[in-house]
Amino acid sequence: MDSQTVTTYFASPERASQESLQEQQHLISQQELVKKFLNSVPDIIAVLNENRQIVYANQALTTMLGLNDTTEVCGLRVGEAVDCIHAFELEGGCGTTEFCRVCGAMRAILAGQKGQSDVQECRIQRRDGSALDLRVWASPLTLENENLTILSMVDISYEKRRHALERIFFHDVLNTAAALRGLSELMKDTSLEEMEGALVTITNLSDQLIDEIRAQRELVAAENHELIPHPMKVNSLDLCLRTIKFYRNHSYAAGRIIQIDPDTANIDFNSDRILLNRVLGNLIKNALEASIPNQIIHFGCKSENGRLIFWVQNSSYMPREVQLQIFQRSFSTKGSGRGLGTYSIKLLTEHYLKGEVSFTSSEENGTTFYVSYPLDLTKLTESYD
Repeated sequence: MDSQTVTTYFASPERASQESLQEQQHLISQQELVKKFLNSVPDIIAVLNENRQIVYANQALTTMLGLNDTTEVCGLRVGEAVDCIHAFELEGGCGTTEFCRVCGAMRAILAGQKGQSDVQECRIQRRDGSALDLRVWASPLTLENENLTILSMVDISYEKRRHALERIFFHDVLNTAAALRGLSELMKDTSLEEMEGALVTITNLSDQLIDEIRAQRELVAAENHELIPHPMKVNSLDLCLRTIKFYRNHSYAAGRIIQIDPDTANIDFNSDRILLNRVLGNLIKNALEASIPNQIIHFGCKSENGRLIFWVQNSSYMPREVQLQIFQRSFSTKGSGRGLGTYSIKLLTEHYLKGEVSFTSSEENGTTFYVSYPLDLTKLTESYD
């Protein structure tokens, strides 16, 4: 492969010759003590050459990949070995796409090649629909004047889920519960005339509290592959109107306006109403959080090519670096541990509702998210991953 003619948006596409790879593999194979140590470690470890290609993989990596021999991954780059969806988008392979610019594993590897030790977190979306949440360490390694990088990876999926529960679920539930407590204290001195308005607010806050608990329960079930969709008859216009009614009273909507498109489709279709509510609710909440007071969030639905497409538009623009990471579980524009909205939208839509998620974002037109669904989910529910 002539690296000068191969497109890359980040790292070099150049690869070592087969002869060089064999020499590098032979060099590692002679280090019996090093091999014994690396294979005794339960963490995933790989040794990379200057072209980011694997020249040695320990038993933990080959076991994870279901391989019989460590040599089966030699010559591949890490993303190619673990089947990252972006590793096969361009001829140059892992490291050459625009998405690789924001990959934690890629950043750690490049730091290691520069002689620095580095640790990063990354989420790798695989072509079979599964994902890996990893903490990655990279350190330089020199053997007989050969510059190599040693890479170690640990699965932190459970840690990520636990932190999400602690920082998001407890954060939101406690905030809502605190508001309820505050209102109940105020009602001690509330006149009968003022009581009705306070009761409406308490009802809205109680609905939000229940909604947050259900949202986390559904997300945990979805990630554990325990979520089972229950298709039923749903009307697109009714679904949109109910969603807007609920979120107009949400705390995120303060000072913001939600408008429904007058041409919103009025079509009966077959899907899971609860999961659709969750997806559309997250789209609305994200748009509200991205907006400033007095801005308008537009919401609608259209029928196209035998599918229903729901869309939510706000005036804010997402920088390209944000766009590249928007659906990752480990990424948030709202601070550490915040922001599972777009991640859960993609998870529920693509894995349980058999739909598709996309978005556009520009400084002129703001940001619009689209979710499209089949008209009959029942026909597509024979198996769920």
